[in-house]
Amino acid sequence: MGKCNQELLAERARNIPLYLHAYAFHLNMRYERVLPGDLLDIAHQQKLKGVKIHVEDGESQSLQKLNDQQLHDFKEKAKKYNLDVHIETSASDKATLTDAIRIAVATGATSVRFYPRYEGYLNDVMAKIANDIAWLSQYDDCGLSFTIEQHEDLQGHELVTLVNNSGMKNLSILFDFGNMINANEQPLSALEVMSPLITQVHIKDAKIIKEGKGWGHEACRSGHGDLPMEEMLKALLLLGEDKPQVHAFGLEEEVEYYAPAFRFDDEGDNPWIPWRDASYTPLPDSNMIDARLAQEKEHALAQIKYIRDICDKFIGN
Repeated sequence: MGKCNQELLAERARNIPLYLHAYAFHLNMRYERVLPGDLLDIAHQQKLKGVKIHVEDGESQSLQKLNDQQLHDFKEKAKKYNLDVHIETSASDKATLTDAIRIAVATGATSVRFYPRYEGYLNDVMAKIANDIAWLSQYDDCGLSFTIEQHEDLQGHELVTLVNNSGMKNLSILFDFGNMINANEQPLSALEVMSPLITQVHIKDAKIIKEGKGWGHEACRSGHGDLPMEEMLKALLLLGEDKPQVHAFGLEEEVEYYAPAFRFDDEGDNPWIPWRDASYTPLPDSNMIDARLAQEKEHALAQIKYIRDICDKFIGN
């Protein structure tokens, strides 16, 4: 790497915008041991820029279930800590996006992430998503940014096509470190394809699993998997000439999360995309709950240190 790039990398690593991701506390939130407001406390304690939180995280205490006053209290707490809030949801239909936007506005959030979950032949699925985005475009000037995540079924060039054809100036791609595996892509080449449109990131590691003529992945502790984490982080930090293109790196440690292969070598031009549920991690056995929840917290905090250590390496080189 040239001296100019090294200096740029060091500067951007020094100022990396790290966000606590609620999925790193997925099991704790399923059992309501960690609630949305607790994430703000943790992010503040860890000196992070913000939080990324799903509308359903926290079960009966999730943002989706809170009343207007409770949402206002969450907003005020985030403001007190000077934390940016990003809202996430797991579909792209009108009702799902409407609710996510409602919650984003009520919590003072700046961004909404979504990903499509449709079953059908690829061409039909792409048409459905394009229709969803066409509906979303009415909110292009509402003050929120929107990201569509590459989430295991669509390939990078397909997402680029959807975003480029949308005509939206506030729609971009959220790049996940591992989800391209299930779409039968390699991490660095998928990153390169999507790179002009990536503004946000989910950081994780995973074991890559061969499944017939495709690939699945099982997420694991950062630094213990098969993903080129350091190379991807470096490439993402360097995106953007005058200023950083990526303005949110979500710390999404999700040990034991599994996703199967969705795209295959022999699938043809218009493959069938199967239905899938929103992401979840299997719950522990009843006699292991407390230990597993404590372990999950340890893993989440350890990932923060792991990523900061990589950034320190970039700064020191």
